Formats: sequence, structure tokens, C-alpha cells
Amino acid sequence: MSETVTVRGFAGTDIRKITTDKGLPISTFRLASTPRRFDRESGEWVNGETNWFNVTCFRNLALNAHSTLAKGDPVIVTGRLKIRPWENDAGQRGTAVEIDADGLGHDLTFGTGSFTRLNPGSAEPAAAEPSTGAAAESAPEGPDAQEAAEPQQSWDTPASEQRESAPF
Repeated sequence: MSETVTVRGFAGTDIRKITTDKGLPISTFRLASTPRRFDRESGEWVNGETNWFNVTCFRNLALNAHSTLAKGDPVIVTGRLKIRPWENDAGQRGTAVEIDADGLGHDLTFGTGSFTRLNPGSAEPAAAEPSTGAAAESAPEGPDAQEAAEPQQSWDTPASEQRESAPF
């Protein structure tokens, strides 16, 4: 079975990174997802059963997940769901529920974040545009500072033409 799913939850383990003999970076972690519902009788939110998923990331996603995520972080994972039976040498049996991640990130329902675009094919951040640093240094302070520091969009030109083309 291989279906595309999106799961919200928390990183239940540290993010572990390995590199194969051929240089392929792989990161893995366990994702805990506990559904919540409002119980009208008690007037309280109650937790359902926690589902656990093994999450595997490859290549740049593996590198970025390892350097960005930590145990306990709220995350959203999208990828291919795989369910398979397993048995170990001691005769124990079970079912492994895995997600081969296509994308993941912090769940911004629980906090804020920032994004740093990487150079294509590299683990290094992209160089900042020369005007970015100067604008940040001369930006006003106070309640209007964020609005003044944000780039202005031209309504005559579509936003898609105003951005540099993404490497993906």
C-alpha cells in the first residue's frame, strides 16, 4: 500500500541522520499524532488514541529536517504512507506504519518560524541580496516597522513575475 497522506503531530524522537556508502543522506524520526475532540458533555477537550509513524526523509529534505527539527517540535508531514507487517528473530510480530516524506515543516499553529532558502544543490544558505542588509539597518523602529520593512508589491505586475524563479 502506498497512499499520499498529510499528518500533523509532534516529533516523538530526536531526528537521526545517516549517510549511505553512496553519499545519500537519510533522516528518520518517530511522529506522534494524537487527535483531539471537544466533549460537549464535559465541556472539555479530550485526547484520542495516539498514532505513531516512522518518518523517513531523503536528500536535501533529510539534511534540512536534521538541522531544523528537534524532539517535541510540532510538525506537519506529507508523504507516501506504507504499512507493512514485521517479525523479529524472537518471533514477535507487528505492523510498521511509515511515511516516506515528500515535505515537512513546523506546524505554525503552535508558534512562529522563519525560512532560509538554500542554494540549489547545496546545503549552504543563498546569498542575501545587497539591498536586504541596507534596508534592515535603516528600517524604522516602532509599531509600523514591520510594514515599512516588508517589500512593496506592485499591483500592476503579477506576484509570480516579481519573484525570482524557484529552483524547484
